[in-house]
Amino acid sequence: MSGRSGKGVVLITGASSGLGEEMARQFAALGYDLALCARRTDRLDALATEIRTATGGRVETAALDVTDGDAVAAVFHAFAQSFGTIDRVVVNAGIGKGAPLGTGWASANLATAMTNFVGALAQAEAALEIFRRQGRGHLVLISSMSALRGMRKSMTTYAATKAGLASLAEGLRSERIRGLDVSVIHPGYIRSEMNAHVENRTRFMVDTEPGVRAMVEAIEKRRVRAYVPAWPWAPLGIALKILPLSVVRRLT
Repeated sequence: MSGRSGKGVVLITGASSGLGEEMARQFAALGYDLALCARRTDRLDALATEIRTATGGRVETAALDVTDGDAVAAVFHAFAQSFGTIDRVVVNAGIGKGAPLGTGWASANLATAMTNFVGALAQAEAALEIFRRQGRGHLVLISSMSALRGMRKSMTTYAATKAGLASLAEGLRSERIRGLDVSVIHPGYIRSEMNAHVENRTRFMVDTEPGVRAMVEAIEKRRVRAYVPAWPWAPLGIALKILPLSVVRRLT
C-alpha cells in the first residue's frame, strides 16, 4: 500500500461533485492517496489541488466518461500502474435523469441506465481485473435506498439501476473471490447537486458532510450492506422490504 499512513489508494469515480467530491476529502483526511476521475476535469483538478494543500497527500486525476467502457479500463489500469496498487474502487458516478416510461422521454431513462448500470458494470470489470491480479481489493458500489423497491414515475429507471448494483454486489460476494471485499452502500437523502431541486421539500435530508461521513464509516468497516445515515434509513430499509406496494407508493 502506498498511502501516507499505510492506508492505501482509493479510486473514486464521479469525484468532481456531490458525494464523490466529499468522499475524496474525507478519505484523504484519513490518510489515503487518491485516484480521482470524472467528466468535469476543471472541478476535479481544483479538488485535487485543495486536497494536496490540506493534507499533503498524493492525488492523481483523469478525465472519464463511465459510459465509455474502453476508457474506463484504460483509466483504471493507468492509475494502477502509476500507484503500483489500487486498494479500493468506489463506483460512484451516476446521474438522476428520468421520466415516467412511455411519456416521450425515453432518452433520459436510457441515459440513466447507461451511466448508472452499464457504466458501473464497466467499472466493476476493470476493478476486478486489477483486484484479481493483486489478489486483494475492496469494491464499493454506491446504490440508493430507492433500490429496495420499485419506484414510480420519474424514479422508476433510476431505482432499477440502483437495484442492479445491489444484485451485482451480491453475485460477486457469492463467487467468493480470494481477497475481495464487496460493499454496497444505500444512501438516503444526502444533500448533493443531483437532488438540489428537491431538497427543500424532502424529509430526512441531511447535509453533505455528515451524510458522507456515515458512508465513509461504513466503507471503512467493509460493511457488506449499509443504509446510511443509520437513522432513519436502517429501520426504514427493513420496513421498505416488507410493506405492501400500496404503502410504499404513499411513502415515495
